[in-house]
Amino acid sequence: KDRLTNMGDNHDVCTRTSRGEPRTTQNRVANHLRVSPARLAGDNALDVFQKHREKELKERRRLYCWATWKEGLPRTIAAERQDDLPPNSRFHEEKRLDFEWALKAGALETVLKRVYTLLSSWSRLEDFDQIFWGQKSDLAERVHRCWRDDELFGYQFLNGANPMVLRRSASLPSRLVLPSGTEALGAQLERELQVLLAVVSRCLLSFLQIQPPSPSCPPPPLFLPSDPPLAWLLAKIWVRNSDFQVHQLQYHLLSTHLVAEVIAVATMRCLPGLHPVFKLLIPHIRYTLEINTRARSQLISEGGIFDKAVSTGGGGHVHLLRRAMAQLTYRSLCPPDDLAARGLLGIPSALYAHDALRLWEIIARYVQGIVRLFYHRDDVVRGDPELQAWCREITEVGLCQAQDRGFPASFQSQSQLCHFLTMCVFTCTAQHGAINQGQLDWYAWVPNAPCTMRMPPPTTKEDVKMATVMGSLPDIRQACLQMTITWHLGRRQPDMVPLGHHKEKYFSSPKAKAVLRQFQTDLENLEREITARNAQVDLPYDYLRPSRIENSVTI
Repeated sequence: KDRLTNMGDNHDVCTRTSRGEPRTTQNRVANHLRVSPARLAGDNALDVFQKHREKELKERRRLYCWATWKEGLPRTIAAERQDDLPPNSRFHEEKRLDFEWALKAGALETVLKRVYTLLSSWSRLEDFDQIFWGQKSDLAERVHRCWRDDELFGYQFLNGANPMVLRRSASLPSRLVLPSGTEALGAQLERELQVLLAVVSRCLLSFLQIQPPSPSCPPPPLFLPSDPPLAWLLAKIWVRNSDFQVHQLQYHLLSTHLVAEVIAVATMRCLPGLHPVFKLLIPHIRYTLEINTRARSQLISEGGIFDKAVSTGGGGHVHLLRRAMAQLTYRSLCPPDDLAARGLLGIPSALYAHDALRLWEIIARYVQGIVRLFYHRDDVVRGDPELQAWCREITEVGLCQAQDRGFPASFQSQSQLCHFLTMCVFTCTAQHGAINQGQLDWYAWVPNAPCTMRMPPPTTKEDVKMATVMGSLPDIRQACLQMTITWHLGRRQPDMVPLGHHKEKYFSSPKAKAVLRQFQTDLENLEREITARNAQVDLPYDYLRPSRIENSVTI
């Protein structure tokens, strides 16, 4: 009785409906239980706690059901549109109003740009200046000025919007077929591969082959910096367009949004509000279900933005996602493993790699601090039925039998649990920040990373004219859509909660609060380190500065 009375005095959390009104008193008991001290299933001294856990999970499994959006892809929440979601998963009123206002503002800006260019020519690269106004960043302005430079082209694969495809190679790619007469170049590249640390970015500037070779056709051309300027420029544009598709679908949608959704649904279905892992994760799944549901109904749906403006629209995006699913391994979501596999450890100019590793270490310390308060031995981990059910739900159900890709189907030790939870928090926060924020900077100037190409890749160099380049790039309508969507998705959210600074007090014990305070201190120290580093470099890398990382996938 005393415990229940004390719980009633805790007013740290006030739940609200999707329209912002306080919920009815029937939810107060559940709310009080949520902010009470975290407990494992076997620690319940009072029968009321165990009964509440069972009742809560039964109701949650009714509300949070799995659905299959497309076969062969991670499973999603069963909701056709945002109104179908459980009320606790909806945007709050401020978020909803801002999101819908931004869509209307973007649509209006697109119309104004279309009207402004109605009678204008569209035959030179400079004509894109006619729509390069409105909301844009200082870095976007620099990209506008310098996007043709080979150095900036290579830099983007290291620290740009998508730093996930670059890897160091010890030999020339097996798919590369050198055209006749370029044998000397091939020998030179092989020698460079043995001695250059950052050889991949050098190779990107040395030659490009933008079509895969086919046994039934002559080798596709090798594009070189010494080629006619427009031919070399068009080859780089094709590479940037391809990276746009891989970035948005494989590394943004699949590896952050859809993985975060699996974590969110499994957490709601398997972990009661009293469970310490629920309390650890709940701040990091805020708004994720609604933003993903909106994406499926507006962005990647039939007739959505992808179909209207993006190369892979009309079904190609689903095909690419299915291929990417085979590469979605557990190790690929853990920066220490992923960066080591790509050979990017210890490269001073790899700022994403450096900051990602530092954040992984800080998040890991935070997770370990919380986990050790409740799981004192490995057998406690193995003996937690709710935790083991949550693990199976993610790997076997949400990620579609992902054991063969390294995901665990059970937790056997404290360290294994900590590693998995670190991956969950990192994916929902830092990794999404690194992948999402760069869109406004690197994609606002459309020729730098076009969403679509309207002509086939060139097969000869001499025939590439300005008409070829402009005929390949997006038309005015597509370019305006790209600018609008990248602004809408890449801008800072007005109700943004920075990593580690959630307002709700899910943990009430002094020890757990001390762990959270240390986490916040570590993040503040890293903030100062990155700020000092950025003051010394030509192109600051800000996407993993803790104050810019949102606490969950909300956009």
